[in-house]
Amino acid sequence: MKLFYTIILCCSFFAGFSQYDNSPYLLVSTEDAVIPLKSSKTEVEISGTIAHVKVTQVYQNKGNQAIEAKYVFPLSTKAAVHKMQMTIGNRIVNAKIFEKQEAQKVYDSAIEEGKRAAKLEQHRPNVFQMNVGNIMPGDDITIDIYYTEMLVPLNGEYQFVAPAVVGPRFTGESAENEESFNMPYTAKGIADSFDFDMTVTLNAGMIIQNMNSTTHNVNVNYPDAKTAEVFLSEENKNPSNRDFILKYNLSGNQIQSGLLLYEGEDENFFTYQMEPNKNVVLEDIPAREYLFIVDVSGSMNGYPLEVSRELMRNLLCGLRMTDTFNVQLFASSSTIFSPTPVEINEQNIEAAIRFLSEGQGGGGTQLLSALNEAYKLPRKELNVARSMVIITDGYVSVEKEAFELISSNLDQANVFTFGIGSSVNRYLIEGMAKVSNSESFIATTSEEAQEVAKDFANYIATPLLTRVKIESKGFDMYDLAQKSIPDVFAARPVIIHGKYRGKAEGKIIVTGYQGKKRFREVYNVSDGQLSKRNKALGYLWARKRIGELDDYKKLFNEDVKAEVVELGLKYNLVTNYTSFVAVDVAIVNKDGSLMKVKQPLPMPNNVNNSAVGAEAVVKETSKFKRTFTITFEDKIEKKDKRQVTMEFKVMYSELVTKYLGRYESLRIKFNAQGKIVGVEKLENGKWISEDKIRLDFSEIAMKSVQKEMILTLKK
Repeated sequence: MKLFYTIILCCSFFAGFSQYDNSPYLLVSTEDAVIPLKSSKTEVEISGTIAHVKVTQVYQNKGNQAIEAKYVFPLSTKAAVHKMQMTIGNRIVNAKIFEKQEAQKVYDSAIEEGKRAAKLEQHRPNVFQMNVGNIMPGDDITIDIYYTEMLVPLNGEYQFVAPAVVGPRFTGESAENEESFNMPYTAKGIADSFDFDMTVTLNAGMIIQNMNSTTHNVNVNYPDAKTAEVFLSEENKNPSNRDFILKYNLSGNQIQSGLLLYEGEDENFFTYQMEPNKNVVLEDIPAREYLFIVDVSGSMNGYPLEVSRELMRNLLCGLRMTDTFNVQLFASSSTIFSPTPVEINEQNIEAAIRFLSEGQGGGGTQLLSALNEAYKLPRKELNVARSMVIITDGYVSVEKEAFELISSNLDQANVFTFGIGSSVNRYLIEGMAKVSNSESFIATTSEEAQEVAKDFANYIATPLLTRVKIESKGFDMYDLAQKSIPDVFAARPVIIHGKYRGKAEGKIIVTGYQGKKRFREVYNVSDGQLSKRNKALGYLWARKRIGELDDYKKLFNEDVKAEVVELGLKYNLVTNYTSFVAVDVAIVNKDGSLMKVKQPLPMPNNVNNSAVGAEAVVKETSKFKRTFTITFEDKIEKKDKRQVTMEFKVMYSELVTKYLGRYESLRIKFNAQGKIVGVEKLENGKWISEDKIRLDFSEIAMKSVQKEMILTLKK
């Protein structure tokens, strides 16, 4: 049998940059190479707001000697992984939960004895590793993984996300040698090496609307108005190289709110969900300073950077004229747009977009260095609050170090995050925002970049509920999973996980402030839904508690580890310190010879091969040059003129500059909805209508245009 032929993009070719031995690498396999993963299928049942997920992985051995397969894969950051089974032929082996070191001993002992065995362990809340040992020639071994999570709507929209691939991590800033990130990747565009499938059944309890997937082609059946069945269509190309994202709304953008209850043998659990009133308007919102920290490393090269540029255009246009901003590009080093923050105007925005456009993707993702430099940057005004907006795919292995750095600088700035790409590191993206008590956003395409920019503008405009507290009367609740409730800035509900004693009666009272107005809402516990079908509430409570203890903290004492281990063992959950092991009774590999095989991972969609190593220097900033002028042929208010000018230049500067290199002038006609309906070129002193040029302009409407108008453009 031919051995794998691997191409390692060796970083020693590049001065000052090293990925070390625990880095991802490119792999080219021969026709007879051993690919252990035969298929991966995910079956999802969503009941109300709780998703019950079964991931089925089938491992095979088409070779002529026993193998041990290693597969690194992602799950949701909020997944409570509570069950695992191994199936060999007609035999089903239920996995047991062990403390991590003990799990390794049990697994190693089984392999040495020649028994088939499987071990599931967690490396990050969203990164897991499966080892399946003593897969004999001709074997098919099926592993079923069960987890549950709660879906939390944002602005009335629900999302179910099934991560599909762990993107290649830059490990240069990590002091730990994490072998789990030393994985082979197939080159960009290579077909999936295993079968991939996804099905979702939704029983919403309310009328379902606007169900769609922005990542995959799906077929949707509706048995009735409140139920949906979703299947992947055959049109999907390489469906395993990107996260599966399913979106839907409920009738009238309602959300599932209220109280879920479960009475167990020893403990009772509840989850309370409440949506604050949105009818609040705050005046005199103070000016803010925004620092946009943009990842231009190798994994962001190409399409991800295009999405980042589109996102930046929309984010900058959504800021207020009283705000200021700056831009920091980072890879293995950082470059700053301006020595001090600049004002929001069309010149500065156009210059910033050009600065980003010239920052070529390449090099390692030195996130910690970039953050340290960002905190040192001078402010224009000391009394103005600063917000950092980090734009990245998150392909690093120093998540907890980043969380710690942000936590220790909360008095300097709060942090918003935007994940860019088809398979972003949600643990980092969500975690950096969480420790800053802010919000994270994900944009997989340029179209989504526009939508999340609007969500961000709405988010920063109005805090819906602050200084939130919860108490009860006549309802003996205790052991709440979270110690405190963060401010609610977006249309996102307040969710409380806890336990209770005695009968499900009494009241739950939530208080807080909406602006200067005091908020109080009372819920009758007797109106809650008490059901044996709510068993998942125990898993969700434990997972939330574990998250509060361990997910976002780098430094902790042994008491925390002991508590996490205790929770994992008691509630049968995979954690950072507990793992599942399944061992078959049959001895099948008596001589003990074993070939270890790593399952190659697909390169995430739209990510270039440079993601696994190679460096490019970030270009220095170039001086801004005025490219063209805009004349309005209609009367328009000065402030509206400035907004239209700014948005038009941000969206169309590159295209207009191209055509003004050919023609004397252009005339652009908008309708009242902000869409371009006509373009004329000035040639030999005559205006000539030109549909070909009009088609080049985006069909996306300009939100600043509220009536019909004509713009004349000149060099």
